[in-house]
Amino acid sequence: MQSSPVLQLLVLAGIAIFLIVRLRSVLGTREGFEKPTAPRPVEGHSSRRADFEVIEGGPDPDIVDHVDEGSEAAEALAKMKGADPSFGVGDFLGGARGAYEMILMAFEKGDLAEVRPFISDEVYEAMAGVVEDRADKGLTIEAEFIGIREMTLRDAAFDTANSDAEITVRFTGEMTSVVRDRAGEIIEGSPDTVKSQRDVWTFERKMGTDDPNWILVATGE
Repeated sequence: MQSSPVLQLLVLAGIAIFLIVRLRSVLGTREGFEKPTAPRPVEGHSSRRADFEVIEGGPDPDIVDHVDEGSEAAEALAKMKGADPSFGVGDFLGGARGAYEMILMAFEKGDLAEVRPFISDEVYEAMAGVVEDRADKGLTIEAEFIGIREMTLRDAAFDTANSDAEITVRFTGEMTSVVRDRAGEIIEGSPDTVKSQRDVWTFERKMGTDDPNWILVATGE
């Protein structure tokens, strides 16, 4: 006895519904794979970030990313860029990061010869005095630089009369340090303990000259 055509259609429809349900359970729904519709902006607010639009007379992101807009430091940085178009705050901070590690480790290891061109006479004499005192006491330091956890531009000043620029940066570095006596015994620190090193350094440069190097002119905490 042959099956009724209606019965065959019902069987086929049931199979199709079963396959659709199985596919949805395996592939998921459209919510997880399609790009969501962009939310409508809140009434009275623009979806654009006007603070960082590059327009004539607008704020310079290279400056306001690091200091408050309208502050004395921001005005000084803007004057520096006016005096030397090649100067960039972000570029300076990148160089300051490298200089901090280089000078700090030279001081810790007691070898200031390589960094002498980047240190003012006053700072060099202070660092060299500490290094000499350690040597007189028979102390040696073994240090390893881990990295900079935080770096903040604290202040900036520009003398328009002579184009002298100063930028002060606060560093929070991480390092290991061990002090050994004449016998090689550890009297301070541990090679397995990472300590924080906080410093406030001021760099100086005459803008608009051929010498691109900034000089460390003051240190503090």
